[in-house]
Amino acid sequence: MVTTTYTVAFEGAEARLIEVQCALAAGLPAFTIVGLPDKAVSEARERVRAALAALSIALPMKRITINLAPADLPKEGPHFDLPIALALLAAIGVLPAEEVAGIVSLGELSLDARIMAVPGALPAALLAAEEGHALICPRASGAEAAWVAAAPVFAPATLHEALRHLTGESPLPQALPGAAAPPAPGMDLREVKGHARAKRALEIAAAGRHHLLMIGPPGNGKSMLAGCLPSILPDLTPAEALETSMIRSVAGDLLNGAISRARPFRAPHHTASKAAMTGGGRHARPGEMSLAHNGVLFLDELPEFAPQVLETLRQPLESGEVAVARANAHVTWPCRFLLIAAANPCRCGHPGDAARACSKAPRCAEDYLGRLSGPLLDRFDLRLEMPRIDWRDFAAQPEGESSATVAARVAAARARQAARYRDLPQIRTNAEAQGSLLDDIAAPDAEGREMLAQMAERVGLSARGYTRVLRIARTLADLDGSERVRAPHVAEAAGHRIALSLPA
Repeated sequence: MVTTTYTVAFEGAEARLIEVQCALAAGLPAFTIVGLPDKAVSEARERVRAALAALSIALPMKRITINLAPADLPKEGPHFDLPIALALLAAIGVLPAEEVAGIVSLGELSLDARIMAVPGALPAALLAAEEGHALICPRASGAEAAWVAAAPVFAPATLHEALRHLTGESPLPQALPGAAAPPAPGMDLREVKGHARAKRALEIAAAGRHHLLMIGPPGNGKSMLAGCLPSILPDLTPAEALETSMIRSVAGDLLNGAISRARPFRAPHHTASKAAMTGGGRHARPGEMSLAHNGVLFLDELPEFAPQVLETLRQPLESGEVAVARANAHVTWPCRFLLIAAANPCRCGHPGDAARACSKAPRCAEDYLGRLSGPLLDRFDLRLEMPRIDWRDFAAQPEGESSATVAARVAAARARQAARYRDLPQIRTNAEAQGSLLDDIAAPDAEGREMLAQMAERVGLSARGYTRVLRIARTLADLDGSERVRAPHVAEAAGHRIALSLPA
C-alpha cells in the first residue's frame, strides 16, 4: 500500500507542489528517502524516527521508502519532516490515509515531537488554496499563513496535536492572521536644512520610481535624505504587500506573521558580496535586491562597493528581476526596486577645498568616481551634485516642507500613473514606460521638443539618457497635475539628468 500527502518546494518566491509517497515492503528494515533530497531532507529520517519514539510509536520492521515527486526537482530544507511523518503514520495505520491525502503540510520536527517554525509558510498557503487543500504548519508560522484566507490553516505546536486533529479526536481551530506590522519610525524631510534641489530630486524619485545618485562631500546630508525617503513613499498596495511578504517569508524574515504595508528599505554595507546582493547560496535565499522589491535599495559610499558587485545591478535595474543560475538550480527572483546611491566626490571627500583636499586633487576625484562604470551610471535617472552648506547658512535656514506635505503630492502623482497604466499590469510607474507607450504619454509640446533636441545635440545624450529625460518630464507633469509634458518639465528633467562630472 502507498500513502500520499503533499508539501512544497520553493523556486524563488514561488512554491511548487510536492507529492510525498510512503511505501512499506517486506525485506530488511530500512528507511530510505529518494527524490533528490539534500542533506537536511535526508536527515529527516532520524528526526522522524526520534519524534515518533517520543510519542511511543514504533516503526514496523519493514523496508520504508519515501519518494518525493517529481523526482527531478531538488528538495531542500527541514520543512519536509512533518509531511514525511504524516505519510508514514498513514502507511502504518495510525492516521486515516484519506485525511492525510487532502492536506499540504510543512514543518521541522524536534526530537521530542515539537513542530518548529520554517520559512515559506505564506507561499505554501497560497499554493494550498490554489490546489483546494488545507494547510498544516507550525504554530509559530500559523499567523503568517493565515493571511491567505482562501485556505484553511491549522497550526499545531506538536506532532501529537497534529495527530489528534487529523483523527478527529481534538480538532484544531483555524489559525488567525497576525497583526499588521506598524510602520517603522523614520526621519522627516522637515529635519533636513537647505538642499532644496536635493529634496526636489527625492520627490521626483519617489513619484516616478526614478533611480537617484547623490554626490557630495561627507557629512553633507546624503544619507539623511535617503533616510527620509520612506516617509514620502505611498504604502504598498495589497498586491504589492503580498509579493513583498512572500519574498520575506521564504527568507525567514516575516516575524510573528506581521505583514507590513510600508515599503522595504534595505541598506547593505559596502562589503556585501555578489551572493548577498543578488541572492543564491546553498539554499537559494533572496538577496538584498529582492528583499528591496517594491521598496528602496540604498547604497551608501557607492564607489566603495566591489566593482563586480555593482555590475550585477545593471540587468536587474532594467528587467525588474534577477536570475540566479547554478549548476543544479535556476531561480528567478523579482526585484523591482528604487535605487538610491550616495558617493563622496573622491576618497578624501574635499576635492574643491584647497585647505582640506589631498595631494592628489583633482585627479583623485577622477580616479575615485572612475570605479563606477559608464553603463551603471547611465541607469541613474537623476544625478545630483550637492554642494557643501556653510554652517552659517545652515543655522539660518528656515524649516522646510514636512514629509506629509511631500507625500501627498507623491501619492497624487502615483494615482495618476496607476490610472494611466490600469490596463498594463506589467507597468506601474513612469520609470517602466518605454517605446511607443512613452512616445504617446510623454510627447512634449513644440517648445519642449525643440529644447530636448538642442540639449541632445549639445551634450550628446545616449538613447537611454534621452528616454530617461522623457520619463522624468512625464513624472514632473504628473506632480504638476498636467496632462501634457511642457517645456518647463523638459528643462527641469534635463537639469536633474545631466551632471558635469558624469556622462549623460
